[in-house]
Amino acid sequence: MSAAIEAALERYWTWLRDRTILRQIEDWTEITTPYLDRHNDFVQILVRPDNGGFLLTDDGYTISDLEQSGCSLSTDKRKALLQLTLNGFGIRLEHGTLLVRTTERDFPQRKHNLVQAILAVNDLFHTASPYVASFFLEDVVSWLDGHGVRYTPRVKFAGQTGFDHFFNFVIPKSVGAPERLVKAVSKPTRSAIDNVIFAWVDTKGARDADALAYALLNDQDEGLDTGLEDALSSYEIRPVRWSGRADFVDDLAA
Repeated sequence: MSAAIEAALERYWTWLRDRTILRQIEDWTEITTPYLDRHNDFVQILVRPDNGGFLLTDDGYTISDLEQSGCSLSTDKRKALLQLTLNGFGIRLEHGTLLVRTTERDFPQRKHNLVQAILAVNDLFHTASPYVASFFLEDVVSWLDGHGVRYTPRVKFAGQTGFDHFFNFVIPKSVGAPERLVKAVSKPTRSAIDNVIFAWVDTKGARDADALAYALLNDQDEGLDTGLEDALSSYEIRPVRWSGRADFVDDLAA
């Protein structure tokens, strides 16, 4: 592992440790993470002992919040997309609650997966308002397919820290281009960008040396902070504004 990657991971761990807050609520421990949801509120989960291990849950907040915000999950298409997302993280949906059971040994990975699942569900359904006809991810799929881009969807890689990371698309290496890992970010917040950066920094050491990372950034509904693009670029992730995606067709289709 290069010194730059080690330093980046150390900064991430310091940030995560210093900004994680624990609070006891009867039999449960509330964990407030430094990750932000679509309301810019800190993501919280609850944990309690369970048959020699632990039960981790969002206490129903994620799904309830979406429904109260006008995002109905009653259609077959949205149910399928939700279940596909949760399956990728190994998270169960029971009576509107996201949860996972774990042993003490696997606690860090399962806690990581639950938080990432909450963020992914927030991200997937961010554009599901009465004024938007389709999900950003569906738009990306349609665009890639329309330009003949070859890809494998929803690929999981184990990072050097032992955590799993999901990329929306992996475009395989070709004669004229290296492997390309792509993240689609429907709401480019600072927290979402930090998540993309960590996923890439943690996995790039296990990829070919010439592998590239791209972040497709939804700028349809609101302006995009150029500082977020600079942050991605500083970690060798190529930011692609959705409004400027035509400039990157050749890069991805090669």
